[in-house]
Amino acid sequence: MSFACPVRDQRLVLDHVVRIGELAATARFADATSDTVDAVLEGAAQFAEGEFAPLDRIGDTVGAKWSTEGVTMPAGFHAAYAAFVEGGWMTLAAPTEAGGQGLPLALSAALMEDLNAANIGFALCPMLSMGAIEALEAHGSAQQKADYLPKIVSGEWPATMNLTEPQAGSDVGALKTRAEPAADGSWKISGTKIYITFGDHDLAENIIHLVLARTPGSPEGTKGISLFLVPKILPDGSVNDLRCVSIEHKLGIHASPTAVMSFGDHGGATGWLIGDERAGMKAMFTMMNNARLNVALQGVGIGERATQRAVAYALDRRQLGRAIADHPDVRRMLVRMRALTSGARALTYYAFGELDRNLAGDAAAGLRAEVLTPLAKAWATDVGCEVASLGVQVHGGMGFIEETGAAQHLRDARIAPIYEGTNGIQAADLVGRKLGLDGGSAYDALLADIRSEVSDARLIALVEAVERIAATMRASGAEDRLAGSYPFLTMNAVVVAGWLLERIARATAGEDVFEQRTRSTAAYFIEAIVPEALGLAAAAGGGASTLYAVAAEALG
Repeated sequence: MSFACPVRDQRLVLDHVVRIGELAATARFADATSDTVDAVLEGAAQFAEGEFAPLDRIGDTVGAKWSTEGVTMPAGFHAAYAAFVEGGWMTLAAPTEAGGQGLPLALSAALMEDLNAANIGFALCPMLSMGAIEALEAHGSAQQKADYLPKIVSGEWPATMNLTEPQAGSDVGALKTRAEPAADGSWKISGTKIYITFGDHDLAENIIHLVLARTPGSPEGTKGISLFLVPKILPDGSVNDLRCVSIEHKLGIHASPTAVMSFGDHGGATGWLIGDERAGMKAMFTMMNNARLNVALQGVGIGERATQRAVAYALDRRQLGRAIADHPDVRRMLVRMRALTSGARALTYYAFGELDRNLAGDAAAGLRAEVLTPLAKAWATDVGCEVASLGVQVHGGMGFIEETGAAQHLRDARIAPIYEGTNGIQAADLVGRKLGLDGGSAYDALLADIRSEVSDARLIALVEAVERIAATMRASGAEDRLAGSYPFLTMNAVVVAGWLLERIARATAGEDVFEQRTRSTAAYFIEAIVPEALGLAAAAGGGASTLYAVAAEALG
């Protein structure tokens, strides 16, 4: 099927959720004029549709290939990545002093949604580089910024994030990779990292690894971790002491080489400390928070692609004398797919917009972005999985057949709730940190803004339920908060998405097909999905740990 990026939907969200016109009125984003926004959206769509989308199937069926010489990408990927670099797409929101365009992150989010929808496995390559740019910009030395940022910003040298080790998954504090100081001020890195996205490939002449490691005498746990810049090719042109041992055989995202990386087989890979010693987690979380919102965009992108595929099939496939799209239950699935995807897009773009406001000088917006990040990462990726699964169902038996492509979306989507902090970790972050951020005012201000604007009784009821549970959680012990955290996160994400969709619906007063569809999508979300979230109150409320403890007895 042909794929078309949802440019008009994106523009609506940028205008009425992000309110990009207000950003353009600031000195920081003065270049984000209406004409520029239109040009970027149209150009990004053409690029994603023309370069990344045609490679989606070969990326899945052929995938990245490992040998002792390194990882080889499928045919067509090299030319497409070269076109990505040549087109300057990596530079959109990057700092101007490093060769970037300095445009809003929310506008770059539209590009990443398009790339994820077109080819989610391939899109992981630039996604990791975006986080590395933020980490180096915030914590790198002047020399590191001069030597490496321009090449990463241009896309010529992609970057990676090296956290996980065989014995240390989400427990990053258990990592064992070591860094020993060298006489010239560099460090020698030795250890093994797993699950390293695009840890090796032949798309570029160099790859810049950001690696977490322990320095001598460092304490156990996360307080003893430092961050290092470790290039594949050293400044003198020699190959660093690192190699890709293997790549994983995965359920999906086959175009993304997920590498096992070995550092220091022959004395230690050369690296340079980023920021202060033993402050690695602070620097890495700068990168990881960026990655979490970009993973949310993976949920949005997969949702959009799966919805378009399902709609096209349902309009073409005929049963009982009519297209199956006319059958009520199929219609239910299609509108649910569209509504969930629209809600996830609104929430995720809103989070990026608040980051932009913070960059423009609004400190409160930065706190709001912190509250929104776990909501967007967890709920949008859950949405991606649900919508992809519904897409298979709409196809019926053909959905279970690989040739239709519906199954690939489901396989590709399933990783997103797991990496960059599992969705359970996002829920724990919400109730453990974000509920009390800035004395609780950051979270409370968000709910107050929602209350002041929403008009639908169902949204008001959900806001009230969320407020009650938040008050209970603040007075509860850690076990009760954590036990109810996941349904609580879902309730929060849905109420924010519903609020934003209601706003968009009010702004679309026209009678063309697109605007009518936009209003009906918002209406379905509020009438069907918001009450579902309200029904999670019992699972999220006080005593949740007791509820789950009783249920767990049946497991033995």
